[in-house]
Amino acid sequence: MRPSATHITLAPPVIYLLFIAFNVLLSLQLPWGGDGQNPWLRYLGWGLIDAGVLLIAWAAILMHRFKTTINPFKKPSALLIEGPYRFSRNPIYLGDTLIFLGIGLLLSSWWTVLLLPPLIICMNEGVIRREETLLTGIFAEHYTHYCSQVRRWL
Repeated sequence: MRPSATHITLAPPVIYLLFIAFNVLLSLQLPWGGDGQNPWLRYLGWGLIDAGVLLIAWAAILMHRFKTTINPFKKPSALLIEGPYRFSRNPIYLGDTLIFLGIGLLLSSWWTVLLLPPLIICMNEGVIRREETLLTGIFAEHYTHYCSQVRRWL
C-alpha cells in the first residue's frame, strides 16, 4: 500500500542521517575518491557544512519569530515568504543537503555524488510533496502564488 500525499514515512532529519550514515559506511568499506588530503576540499567541505548550519538556523529563527512549527508532522500557522524563504521554499532541507555534500567532501568520496539524487528524490516524494499538499490546503492561493515565484530547492 502506497502512503498518501499527507503521510511522511520518516522525519526529515532521520532521512538525512540515514543517507549520511550510508555515505560514511560506503566510503569506509568501499573507498572511492581521493585520499582526503586536499586542503581545499576540506575547506570547501567545512564551508558547505557551515553554510548549511547557518541556513537552517536562519530559517528556524524565522519560524520561531512567526510562531509557526518547524515540525513537519504538525500544522503550520504561518506561510513564511521572507528571509531564506525568498529564494527557496525549503531552506532547511537545502541546508541539510549542503551539510550532506560538505560531509561528502570531507570524506573525499564519490559515493556522495551517487547518493545525492536518491536523497533528493526521497525528500521530494516522501516529505516535500506532503508538505506542499498541506500548505496548499491551508494557505490556498497565497501558497500557489508563492510557489510560482520561488523554486522548491533553489
